[in-house]
Amino acid sequence: MNPEEMKKWIDGASYKQLLSRWRFASAGDPFFMGEMGEYYQRKMAEKEVEVGQEGHVRASKSIGWEK
Repeated sequence: MNPEEMKKWIDGASYKQLLSRWRFASAGDPFFMGEMGEYYQRKMAEKEVEVGQEGHVRASKSIGWEK
């Protein structure tokens, strides 16, 4: 995936999708490196504000901690 496609995915992903990728990504995942990592983190924080604390907890519990 090129950087523009990655940004498009990030922009279109739900908070739950972003959290899941964040939680289960392998070390060195290009979504979390350098400028792209900063973009991902910023968008995820924006979407977390949108869903609120209850939405965050609901998403986190539904994802769990095991793949």
